[in-house]
Amino acid sequence: MATAPAPAWLLPAYVRDAAAVGATASDAEVAEAGARLLLRWQNPARRFHDVRHLVELLNRVDELQQETRRPHCVRLAAWYHGAVFASDSESAYAARGGEDEDASAEYARMELRDLGVPDAKIDAIATMVKGLTRHVVVPDSPDAAVLSDADLAILASDPQRYKAYIRDVREEYAEIPEDRFLESRRAIVARLLSRDRLYTSPLGATWEAQARQNLTAELARLDKAIAAMSPAADGA
Repeated sequence: MATAPAPAWLLPAYVRDAAAVGATASDAEVAEAGARLLLRWQNPARRFHDVRHLVELLNRVDELQQETRRPHCVRLAAWYHGAVFASDSESAYAARGGEDEDASAEYARMELRDLGVPDAKIDAIATMVKGLTRHVVVPDSPDAAVLSDADLAILASDPQRYKAYIRDVREEYAEIPEDRFLESRRAIVARLLSRDRLYTSPLGATWEAQARQNLTAELARLDKAIAAMSPAADGA
């Protein structure tokens, strides 16, 4: 299946953000690094965690930019947060949705170090990437809060977009049997609903009600689908 095309502004935006955080490499070298990263997002196996997701995430970060202290670092963390991804493992999906934030953070460190980005900025970016593993934001971390909220913004989509998101996620994990996917997805949805707050930035908090409405409706659908697949249902 063809991958979504990258908008023309995307790679130049990466180059600008890298320069803004202190990269000493030439624009051409930075662009090469961005192109390598973009190829990862364009892997045909990605159906949700693809270029569209990256673009949506960057747009959401821009919406919340006034909440940040280092917006360029936040945007680069968005670029790198899904650099390492696998969709063929049930355990990976149940744990972190296929995105390996620890490995992605290390990839970010390696690439940004080669571009001459100062260590303090690299540490900040890598820490934000790793923080997305469970979307747990430490106090007084507005940049991490914005990145986390932007990554979860899809949950607050309108119902039609939310259905498309669920469909894309299922296609992304097509190798996982239906019953196991449903159980894994249910665990993720239930875990999200159990949180006191999904969004921690002041602006992101305005998405809370819609996100919970979507998640609650999805949980009901999952429970119904799981019940229909149970042995008791088969024997009814």
